This record gives sequence, C-alpha cells and structure tokens, in this order.
Amino acid sequence: MRAAPGQLVAGRYRVTDRPEGEVGVPAVDVHGGSRVRLFGLELPELLVPGHPAGAPAPSYGPRLTARVAQVAAAATAHPRLLRGLAAGPEDEVLWIAEEAVPGVPLERLAGNGPVSPYRVAEIGADLAGALRSVHEAGLTHGNLTLRTVLVCEDGAAMLGGLLLGAAEEELCAALGGEVPRRVYETRALMVGPLAERWAIDAGAPADTWALGVLLYRLLTGHGPYPEDDLPTLLAAVRDGRHHPADGCGPLRPLVERLLRPDAALRPDAAAVQRELRELLSFAPEPGRDGPPDPLLPVPRPEAGPLVPHPRGRRPARPTDRQVPARPPRVPPKLLGPLVLGGVLVLLCAAVAVIVAVAG
Repeated sequence: MRAAPGQLVAGRYRVTDRPEGEVGVPAVDVHGGSRVRLFGLELPELLVPGHPAGAPAPSYGPRLTARVAQVAAAATAHPRLLRGLAAGPEDEVLWIAEEAVPGVPLERLAGNGPVSPYRVAEIGADLAGALRSVHEAGLTHGNLTLRTVLVCEDGAAMLGGLLLGAAEEELCAALGGEVPRRVYETRALMVGPLAERWAIDAGAPADTWALGVLLYRLLTGHGPYPEDDLPTLLAAVRDGRHHPADGCGPLRPLVERLLRPDAALRPDAAAVQRELRELLSFAPEPGRDGPPDPLLPVPRPEAGPLVPHPRGRRPARPTDRQVPARPPRVPPKLLGPLVLGGVLVLLCAAVAVIVAVAG
C-alpha cells in the first residue's frame, strides 16, 4: 500500500510527496489541481471467511466505492469538517481522497500529556459543530479519533476521516457477511482496542459518546476504559465502568454525561457545542504582559477561511476594550512634603507682593 512521489493513483491523483505520519499521502488532483490527502484501505480479497477454496474471490472494490460516493454526496459543507472527495480501487487497495489543509494530527499534540480544560473545550466545540453537520445530513461519522482530527495553526480543530470510516465499516460488513461473529472478528483486526470506535449503540449517539471518550483522553492523558485487549474494553463499555473523571476539571459533568451507557441520557452534538461555548465565555483572558498562555482559547470566526497568526501572538478578543493610559500617581509618602512646599511658595509670593506695594 505504498505510493511513491509522481505516481498516479486511482487514475486521478498524482502523489507529490511521501506520507507524513498519520495524515495521509500528499497528492494533487490532476483534473482540478486541488491538493488532497490520500488514505489507502487494503482489500483482502483472498481472506474472506468461509470462502470456498479454488473459487473466484469476490471483488469488494465497486461495493465500497459506491458506499463512499453515497456518503460523500450526502455530507454537507461545514468549516470544521474536512471534505471527503472520492474513492477509487486500484489493485487490492481502495484509495480515498480528502481535502488537504495545513495542520498537525491531534494525536501528536496530545502526546505531551494532559491538555488545559479550556483548550479541550475549544477543540470539543469545533468537533461538536462538525458532528452536528454530519448528523443533520442523516449520517454517522463513526471514525472520531485522535488520528482523524487536524489542528490548524490558528488552533482550529478540523474533523476528517468520514469517508474512510464509512469504507472500513462497509468492508467489515462485506467480509463478515450475515454472521455477526465474523463481522466482530473483522472489526477487531481492523480497528483494534480503540475505545472511540466501540460504542455499544449506533447512529448519532455513538458519535457523541466517542466525543466524550476523546475529551476524557485529552484532559487526562489516557482513555476512560482499559484498552489492553478488546474483550476487557467491550465489557467495561457495556457495563459503563470507566475510570474516574477527577482529572477532567470543569468539563467533568459533561464528560460523565457523554459516557453514560444509556444513549437517551447523553446530550446531542448541538447541546454539547452550546455547553462548551458557554464554558469558553468564562475562560481566562490571555495575559497582557509577557508571553500568552498557549493553552488558552483563541477567538476564531465560525465560518470562512482560517487565518493563521504568527506563533506567540494572539488576536484581541472582540470584548476587549482599550483602556486609556493613566498619568503616574504620586506616592503617598511624598504627598505631605509637596503640600508643605507649595504653601511656603505661596507665602513667599505674598510677602514679595506686600513689600513691592509698600516700597
């Protein structure tokens, strides 16, 4: 599943550079010239469970391509949602194209340990807005992880992975067939014990639950459930046994509601976004003296292009008011001598006037 610079992938995308970690393969669309990121999904045609020996292996490329096209057509545009473009099979790989924006994976930023609650709230509000757009289109994202979130230079969190997640779930269903156990085994091999991908329910509530897992992970530096092996993880998720949320600070009540096993008791994406924005309205202001705290949130437009700002500088908040400079105040210990000196000056001036008039 390697793509070398200059290689034409799926008859449309020219690879421009080597892969950069978990953000896909940089490429350009030869039809329109736009820059994209490519993600390859292997199609194990010969590893179909229960496939008769010697019989022709079925091809899942067209089925997955059709599913990806369906999701791409239904998804609506949102300023915090990376736009999935298309998919095309080539040999034993399904290549999925997604718009490319400058940024680093959230996984890389989260690797330094727990993140400030207000910074997590800002990231969570961006992701909740993107999820709300997905849900309003009648879709489920199903692939919200540290690896599918990009953080731009201005701090905006961009959610990607929508088409890749749809292709992975369709492949699991295709390989597993009508046997739930085979679907489970396929997902176990493909996804592994990653809590965000193993919600006990489906649809939009699964996405908000995954958002709760992600927020917990950012706030504490580890997941809310044991992830050593899949059976232990699934048992803990099913029973609602997550680690204490003591390290979640002001976000603890929201995180605990998002992790409830009963989907009916969880807030939806719109409610999560409102609650996080309300929390951000009480966030500490960036310091006026000295370097700003990089973990405090930065105000950004709700829509439109992302405007990077130089590192170490922050735009002024809309509510900031310029306070005029005040003249320097007189220290209290000098106030008495100054008053006495002024009185003596006035007395001398009065005596001089009397002498002048008498003379």
